[in-house]
Amino acid sequence: MTTDSFRIRSIEAFCYRYPLATPVVTSFGKMLNRPAVFVRAVDEDGVEGWGEAWSNFPAPGAEHRARLVNEVLAPGLVGRRFDSPAQAFEVLSKGTEVLALQCGEPGPFAQAISGIDLALWDLSARRQRLPLWRLLGGQSRRIKVYASGINPGGAAQTAEAALARGHRALKLKVGFGAETDLANLAALRAIVGAGMLAVDANQGWSVDQALEMLPRLAAFDLRWLEEPIRADRPREEWRRLRAAAKMPIAAGENISSVEGFKDVLAEDVLGVVQPDIAKWGGLSACAGVARDILKAGKTFCPHYLGGGIGLLASAHLLAGIGGDGWLEVDANDNPLRDRFCGAVANVTDGTIVLGEEPGLGFTPDLSGIANYRSL
Repeated sequence: MTTDSFRIRSIEAFCYRYPLATPVVTSFGKMLNRPAVFVRAVDEDGVEGWGEAWSNFPAPGAEHRARLVNEVLAPGLVGRRFDSPAQAFEVLSKGTEVLALQCGEPGPFAQAISGIDLALWDLSARRQRLPLWRLLGGQSRRIKVYASGINPGGAAQTAEAALARGHRALKLKVGFGAETDLANLAALRAIVGAGMLAVDANQGWSVDQALEMLPRLAAFDLRWLEEPIRADRPREEWRRLRAAAKMPIAAGENISSVEGFKDVLAEDVLGVVQPDIAKWGGLSACAGVARDILKAGKTFCPHYLGGGIGLLASAHLLAGIGGDGWLEVDANDNPLRDRFCGAVANVTDGTIVLGEEPGLGFTPDLSGIANYRSL
C-alpha cells in the first residue's frame, strides 16, 4: 500500500434516526428505530472521505457517539498532517486510552474512532485515485453477500423478499424457543433450497441450552452458528460447543482488540470470524485481522448491521482481502442503509460487483434524509 500524506481540515459526524414500523428484534432487545452516525473528513485540498460509527445500542447511543467525534476526537486531529489513516488511528487510540478508561467507555470511543478511520481511508483512496478495494490489495471486485437480520416473526416472508431481491444466502435470528426457531429454520431451508443458510443466536443461550439445540440444528446443513453463547464466556465453554457442533461456530463482532482476535485464531473453535469495522478497529486494525483470519485457515465474513456507508466500506474490505466469505446485508427496512450503500444495493444471483471509482465509489447526499437528522 502506498502512503500519501494529508492534512485534515475538518471532521464532522452527522446523526440520523429512521423510525421503524416493525422493530428489529434480537435475543437481548428491540430496535424501535434505525440509527446512523455518518462521519465526513475533509483535507486541506478539499478531498473528502466518508465513514460510519456503529451506534445500534443502547437506544440513545448514536447521539453520544456523534458528540464524541465532534467534541472530543475531531479537535485533536484538525490541522494535523498524517502519513496514513493508520497513523491517525494510532494517535486517536493511544491518545484516548486513559480517558476511555476513566469514563468506563472503551466501546463508544472505539466506535467513534472507527467512524473517523473509515472516513480517512476513503479520503486516502480518493487522493490516490484508487477504489478502496484495490488500495487494500484486492484482485476481484465481485463478492458474495447474504441476507441477515431475519426476525423470528414473518421470517418466511422476509426470506422470500430477500430472494426476490437477488439473494441466495440467508441468516436467521434464533434464541426465541426451540419450537419457533426450528419451524423458521424448516421454512427457510425450503425457501433457499441448497443455498447458504446460517443462524445467529445473538449470545442468547447458556452453554447447556446451546448443547441441547445443537443436535436439532444439525438437520438443516447450516453454514455456521453465530454467537450461541455470550462472547465473554470462558473459552472452555466455546471449546465444548465446538466439540459437539456439526456446523462451524462463528463470532467476532464483540471482539475488540488485536490480542482478542489472536487468541481465537490460535485455537480450533471459530470456523467463521466476523470483525465489525464500524464497531472496533476501522480498516486500520481490521484489514490486518482479516488477513490473519485467512492465514489461520478460517472464513472471514465482515459483520455489519447499520447504515449504508459502513456497509459499503465492509464490502470493500471483503473484496480487498479476498477469501471465500460473505458480506452481511441486513434484510430489514432502512433507507439510511439503502440510499448510501452504493453498489451493495444491486444484488444479482447472490453477489455484488464494486466499481472502479476512487475510494468507496460513492459520495452521499445527505439532503434527502434531513428530516431524519437527530444531531
